[in-house]
Amino acid sequence: MTDLQWMARALTLAARGRGLTSPNPMVGAILVRDDARLAERFHERAGGAHAEAAALAEAGDRARGATLYVTLEPCNHVGRTPPCVDAIIRAGVRRVVSATRDPNPRVKGGGTAALAAADVEVTMPCLEREARDLNRAFFIAVERQRPHITVKWAMTLDGKIAAFDRRSQWITGEAARQEGHRLRSQSDAIVTGIGTVLADDPALTVRLAQPWPREPYRVVVDSRARLPLDAKLLQTGTRARVLVAVGEAAPPQRLAALESAGVRVLACKSREGRVDVADLGARLLALDVTAVLLEAGSELTGAFVQAGLVDRVTAFVAPTLLGGAEAPTPVGGHGLALPSALRLTNMITRPVGTDWLLEADIAHD
Repeated sequence: MTDLQWMARALTLAARGRGLTSPNPMVGAILVRDDARLAERFHERAGGAHAEAAALAEAGDRARGATLYVTLEPCNHVGRTPPCVDAIIRAGVRRVVSATRDPNPRVKGGGTAALAAADVEVTMPCLEREARDLNRAFFIAVERQRPHITVKWAMTLDGKIAAFDRRSQWITGEAARQEGHRLRSQSDAIVTGIGTVLADDPALTVRLAQPWPREPYRVVVDSRARLPLDAKLLQTGTRARVLVAVGEAAPPQRLAALESAGVRVLACKSREGRVDVADLGARLLALDVTAVLLEAGSELTGAFVQAGLVDRVTAFVAPTLLGGAEAPTPVGGHGLALPSALRLTNMITRPVGTDWLLEADIAHD
């Protein structure tokens, strides 16, 4: 097999950690000698063994003289685990093929330099675009100092997310809703607005066929702290994982009531009387949130779009028509002038049950 083929396998391996490793990236590592696989491992959870170290431990003495394929530049600093570079050098690995450089300032070329100084042959990059795409949330968080934000909505073929009376349950079918739960499981936080909570009373939990070991934060953007204490959000899951982002004008008595109920309040800056979504992003990043799934009404979605904070769109389209000038569309707010329209790239469409799923990245030029 070629370097490209081994790296493609390592990337597939890394993806098995999706939704479990944040704030760490997903990483896969394969040890190969004479075109035979000696060991392969992936990073299973934050705080757990790194993929390289786990593969080296599995291979033992057989790692001497081998080639290591790894989907991210090996680390050379002490964190919750020892530096992978030291383990690679001690094991006598002859060659390391890395998909891409680690953007973390504590690494960023340091791992490669340390390996080269120890006479380990280094090849990089290899399938770099695919590696960055796999860990898009990690790269956005490190390079832009904010979470990666995916906006999700379900709409009719004529672009309506609810009827004229604001009812929206259910536009899409069961298969699309299950796909939505899969997206939730891969996120660190699910963000919605108080309008959605008051209208639909969602739980925002992950409900899959098999129990999911990790509970994302459930975040309500609620400028005036209006979240009802009997909301389904507070009756399901863990209350400590519910965050309420409030503005500067939120009544102190409401804040006290929420905190007494076990909810964590995020006191955010205000912008035009509402929560400043950029400030909210910074506060979420401080909680190690790198991947956000935005499931909100048109106004909050519009605020994130207007602020240039949305990185990916996931749209479920039902083969139905609603019509109505008063029926809301996915993105509200002031809107953008045509020359400023956001351009979508890497678009993928596929059927999901009786509906269609459209996924695309937003180009940040």
